[in-house]
Amino acid sequence: MIPSRIIIVLVGWWLGVCCTSAASRLNVVFILADDLGWGELGSYGQKKIPTPNLDRLVSQGMRFTQHYSGAPVCAPSRCVLMTGKHLGRAEVRGNLQARTRFPQFTEGQYPLSAQALTIPTLFQRAGYSTGAMGKWGLGPVGSTGDPNSKGFDLFFGYNCQSVAHSFYPPHIWKNADKIIINSKPIPGHKQQPEGEVRMEDWLGQSYAPALMIPEAEKFIATNARKPFFLYLPFIEPHVAMHPPKEAVERFPADWDREVYRGENGYIPHPRPRAAYAAMIHQLDEHVGRVLAALDRAGVSDRTLVIFSSDNGPTHEGRGDSSFHVGGADPKFFNSTAGLRGYKGSVHEGGIRVPLIVRLPGRISPGTVNATPGYFADWFPTLCDAAGLDKPTDLDGQSLWPVLTGASPSLSSRKPMVWVFPEYQGQVAVRLGAFKLVRLNLNTPSPGPWRVYDLEADPGESRDVAAAQPDLIQRAEELLRREVSDNKLFPVHIPGVNTSPVESEKKAL
Repeated sequence: MIPSRIIIVLVGWWLGVCCTSAASRLNVVFILADDLGWGELGSYGQKKIPTPNLDRLVSQGMRFTQHYSGAPVCAPSRCVLMTGKHLGRAEVRGNLQARTRFPQFTEGQYPLSAQALTIPTLFQRAGYSTGAMGKWGLGPVGSTGDPNSKGFDLFFGYNCQSVAHSFYPPHIWKNADKIIINSKPIPGHKQQPEGEVRMEDWLGQSYAPALMIPEAEKFIATNARKPFFLYLPFIEPHVAMHPPKEAVERFPADWDREVYRGENGYIPHPRPRAAYAAMIHQLDEHVGRVLAALDRAGVSDRTLVIFSSDNGPTHEGRGDSSFHVGGADPKFFNSTAGLRGYKGSVHEGGIRVPLIVRLPGRISPGTVNATPGYFADWFPTLCDAAGLDKPTDLDGQSLWPVLTGASPSLSSRKPMVWVFPEYQGQVAVRLGAFKLVRLNLNTPSPGPWRVYDLEADPGESRDVAAAQPDLIQRAEELLRREVSDNKLFPVHIPGVNTSPVESEKKAL
């Protein structure tokens, strides 16, 4: 019989080994901005809005100049990120409300299926603590796309994108619990055609972002001694513009000589340019608090921090041409830094996004990398970073060799694919330095293929399709292989697939 004191020593040794092993595993913090343009950070050329925390993150890590979101709008972009499937094979390819197919749900977007494997699910199975604070958009509470069903131990924030149009909503969610935060919520949409527009009339009691950041800080502190995956899909700078008054007043009064009255949707604001800048500056402050929380917990040196945006900045509205949707003014801020298009477009301005990645000791500080990549790449990349086996059916490529300096770029880049049913139907394919775009696919008059040489023409101003017929043939052959049917989100690509009407006839 082994003496009890030896058993105690052995148990203590084993627990120490386990704890040391767990503590040495890499943590991941993925921060996602909402509608942040490629040119809206100081490190990407922004001149008017200070972003000191993100600029510091750039100095400590790697900044990418050719990274793309999963889609030009919120839900499908997040679907690509979470599942590693590009838009030709993703389950969710548009911003479809759940209630249109599932009337039992009063809020939330069309849910991921029970079969959809997500990054947090894989990390959770590997023993990681998993948390998310911010905006979800991939399935209502109680659905198959509920955050808790898709790998998160803790979710705190907005489940529904529409509710997130207000920064003073009636409620947010903590897992399956609805938390009432404003007895008198402020609407996200309303016009004020006449009279004085006052900022204080559109400010409520409980500012949702101010509740989410402490939850993120607490999660980091609580899980500092074990590996964690933390997803922070913050809501800034998506309109409506609801920043606190003191945040708005940091910016010059002479910026705003015209009041926004809600003509292009969302709510009025007396100082729309200052308000938009305040939202981005607050986003930067959120990042600073997260980085400080990692420092306090003593885990910064073993935490991979990623920052990006789900798509480009807000597009033009149908009302007053002085403003974009929600009163934003991307032209004033040069939000796309000369790229063509905005949110909702598969042109560069709609899908090229900032990407900053930091991991002390593994990623060289202050480096800039031009490797093309997109959201589908993050599933395999994070698997490699954490030493997890990758699923075999992912569409992206691991960027881990590029991040860690094992390779200056990907030796062979898979084509990148976007098949987007909304905004009249669009498709884009990137083949090497060339990008092929086709628009108006779900209309009676689909547009032609247009081809752009992004090395020579990043602003997509010169169509070189006439000189590149072989590229068009390659793109169509690729799409025939890569695009799966999706009856909820159909796109008719001539020469590639059948129209929705023809598909229904075949089914009959």
